[in-house]
Amino acid sequence: MKKLFLFLILAGLSCSAFAKTVVLYHSSDTHGFYYPKNNRGGFAALSALVQKEKYPYLLLDSGDFANGTIEAKNSKGLTSVRLMNAAGYQAVTVGNHEFDFGDDGLAPIFAEADFAVLAANLLEAETDTYPKNVRPYQIFDVDGVKVAVIGLANRTPTKPTKKYKFTKPLSALENALARVEKEGAAVAVVLVHDSYGDYQNGSLPYMGDIGKKFSGRVQVVLGGHAHKIFQNKRVGGVLYAESGKYLEHVTRVSVEVDDKTGKFKKAWSKLIPLDVKKTGSDQRVADLAESFRTPGVDTVLGYAKETLSNKSRGAQQDSPLDNWIADLGRVSAGADLYIHNTGGTRTSMEKGPVTKRDLIDIFPFDDTLVLREISGRQLRTFVKAGLLPWNKYAYSGLKITYSRTRDGKVRNLKIWVNGQPLENNRMYRVATNSFIARQNIFAGAPKLDAGNATVYGLIEEALKQGRVRAPDTGRIVQK
Repeated sequence: MKKLFLFLILAGLSCSAFAKTVVLYHSSDTHGFYYPKNNRGGFAALSALVQKEKYPYLLLDSGDFANGTIEAKNSKGLTSVRLMNAAGYQAVTVGNHEFDFGDDGLAPIFAEADFAVLAANLLEAETDTYPKNVRPYQIFDVDGVKVAVIGLANRTPTKPTKKYKFTKPLSALENALARVEKEGAAVAVVLVHDSYGDYQNGSLPYMGDIGKKFSGRVQVVLGGHAHKIFQNKRVGGVLYAESGKYLEHVTRVSVEVDDKTGKFKKAWSKLIPLDVKKTGSDQRVADLAESFRTPGVDTVLGYAKETLSNKSRGAQQDSPLDNWIADLGRVSAGADLYIHNTGGTRTSMEKGPVTKRDLIDIFPFDDTLVLREISGRQLRTFVKAGLLPWNKYAYSGLKITYSRTRDGKVRNLKIWVNGQPLENNRMYRVATNSFIARQNIFAGAPKLDAGNATVYGLIEEALKQGRVRAPDTGRIVQK
């Protein structure tokens, strides 16, 4: 028995002796959050953490780094890139918010990067070639292990693009994989600005199909966009991981390959909070971040007597902050109802003094109010689609109840407009922001005058006037 036990130990040691480990660090949706908040987050904490890594590693990001705070916004994303350069990123892909500054804003971002910008499905519209400083993939030699990182850009840019176009992501991935396999890559990593959290029954928007179609060819998929956290999800043996938002966490993926054959063996992931007390802070990166800090934005504009959370709870799918913003918009536009995108509300409004920085962190976009007239039937279609796979909208003037089938479809949908059942053939005055107004439901809809207010301006004015009150939730209820 002792001999058998000793044999098993030696066998285990022998196997591990022929294994080599490389590490992937992953972030996404950093959105310009450069500084720690409540001792959590920031590029200085990230840099300090990765410098302590004992294995060779790559530092990767799934996009949406260019906008989200006043520093990122005022520099049109360039300060974000400079901090990522300083932190030592090796590769990123392109998110929808990299388009926030229009077509002309992309090239400077790409040119500023010391890291690889990867987007196999992003082309220049006129030439059908990859944009300057963008490539479909890059193979990194990580301590002798060939790791191919393939990028897939998000295909729904925040601002319409004429200069660029998107190809089908799975076709682009197939083409890139064929090339990296010829070049002898041992590990293929897909870096993508889409979320497994949006994947449902083979759609929305293809993420699970990567594991189904490319099992054995792709080993790791690192996603983003939905601000979700996933660890060690597996489809077809392919590891999926997502890291949340705002550099609050980073994912550490361990990849093991056979040291003799160079073939992939296994991968597993772990979420690491960027707790500054534990990670420490890279002073060089911290000083650089401080040099970018915008003066004057930390002045108090007003006070919130209670916290307005941007989180929903339980069966109620709406949040106090989203509802408050929607109410401001409906009143300002004089509409029957208002639609607000919950993804646009980045943080909660905390009780106490509120600064301009806080407001920009909550809603950093320049969206204006738009007023359209659409039918009840169109509105019903919009509401139903927005509930899957997670609620994407908040409403003022609507009450919604619904249930879900086991396969995730909406049923028993009931909608009331200002207390009255929705009428399919009735026309409603619907206000929203200019981002949502670009969706197909509003194409060709009669345009009405909503004034010249911006969503951010409404929030700031309400704060200054002391009109900060958490509305009741329960406007959207899953039964």
